[in-house]
Amino acid sequence: MDFLIPALIAVVVLAVIVGIYLWATYNSLVSLNVRVDEAWSDITVQLKRRADLLPNLIETVKGYAAHEKAVFENVTQARAETLTATSPAEAGVAEGHMQQALKSLFAVAEAYPQLQASQNFLQLQQAVVDTEDKIQASRRFYNGGVRELNTKIKVFPNNLFARRLGFSEREFFEVENGAAIAEPPRIQF
Repeated sequence: MDFLIPALIAVVVLAVIVGIYLWATYNSLVSLNVRVDEAWSDITVQLKRRADLLPNLIETVKGYAAHEKAVFENVTQARAETLTATSPAEAGVAEGHMQQALKSLFAVAEAYPQLQASQNFLQLQQAVVDTEDKIQASRRFYNGGVRELNTKIKVFPNNLFARRLGFSEREFFEVENGAAIAEPPRIQF
């Protein structure tokens, strides 16, 4: 009977330790999940901001290069893809298309010196550059959060219960065609 009390105390202490571990791990997984959601929200805000700038940019360029219809259609289509993307994979595909479309648009703009001198065009260019920088920063923050969350879910012993608690790995925001963003749109002032 004397050995039963220490064994019972050991079981209770072990249960308390396991309970504290599960509580702390669950809370950290929730925190990481919320951080990833917040980072994704930041990305969608910046993608929307860029999409809102594009109609004005297209109209400005159209005033000087109305015959470049295919370029304008590509930018419009890429804009629509960006706005309808709901997952990082879809956004990655849309981002690749957007980068290609912007490169074409700015290539057209380079052929028109009057357009390059337009104050409205220069302001829109600067706004696009600023937004591209913000998208890049938001993407890094998001992917960092996803890396932390996925690592926390995969490590032992978390991998034994994280999925049962409703946590799953998240996908990174990667552009489908890495070459499409290897060189950002060239914007000259």
